[in-house]
Amino acid sequence: MTWMPTEEPRCEGAKERAIELIVEGRAVELAGMPVRRVLPTRARRMVGPFVFLDHMGPVEFPAGHGLDVAPHPHIGLSTVTYLFEGEIFHRDSLGTALPIRPGAVNWMTAGRGIVHSERTPPELRAAPHALNGIQLWVALPEADEAMEPSFVHHPASDFPPVSLGGAELRVLAGEAYGVTSPVAVRSPMFYVDAILAPGGHLPMPDDYEERAVYVASGEIACGEGRFGVGTMLVFARGEHAAITSERGARVMLLGGAPLGPRHITWNFVSSQKETIERAVRDWREDRFPRVPGDELERVPMP
Repeated sequence: MTWMPTEEPRCEGAKERAIELIVEGRAVELAGMPVRRVLPTRARRMVGPFVFLDHMGPVEFPAGHGLDVAPHPHIGLSTVTYLFEGEIFHRDSLGTALPIRPGAVNWMTAGRGIVHSERTPPELRAAPHALNGIQLWVALPEADEAMEPSFVHHPASDFPPVSLGGAELRVLAGEAYGVTSPVAVRSPMFYVDAILAPGGHLPMPDDYEERAVYVASGEIACGEGRFGVGTMLVFARGEHAAITSERGARVMLLGGAPLGPRHITWNFVSSQKETIERAVRDWREDRFPRVPGDELERVPMP
């Protein structure tokens, strides 16, 4: 996904001791699709290694329409795409060309530089269709920022559900609740899809410095607070935290070890400003590789 600066998401303090910050995502439009942008925000640039969170949709496209994010570049990060509903066809400059479907994890590591496009496949455009999902950016450790780019696909079957406290969990990346994801990561982290049944209770992992929960559907409670769709709770370090849901909810849990500050300009992430400035020049001067099968368009540098 490509990033453009938007009005800052709304952030508030919290009376509940375990909650350090409440972030209300800002609704924006991207490539004709409603997006709720949660990270980054001025009050909180990162949670663990996670520097970006977009909730794509939910949206109902009429026949003949769909998502069209033309080829655009990334450096210094991994993009993580996870769908609840719908399908996106991914192409990149490595020659990858495959559909992203619900429950699968698509982990694209940009490293020194990659270009990709994200589009609704033609067969889905023939009829009305829905799209709903999450895209994250994960910053790379400094030693890996200039690594070779790569793309890894894990089907939904790689993430069997685990039941805990009235919640059904899938550990998508890192380690949590005694489960280790098959997705290879480069720093300590966790990323979990959790569906809480009515009356469900779920503790947050305690063994990470930085932790957050994003409400994708339904409503959760933490202490006396009630939080709905589009809200992220960032939890205080060292404080035990748990969430409940009276009527059921779907949430994404994420966090990990902090990596240190990162600079973000457009789709470029790096610990060094000079690296980003070079990437900006390279994109403007057409020095990034092309995307096979999607060579006719490219997103201009804003």
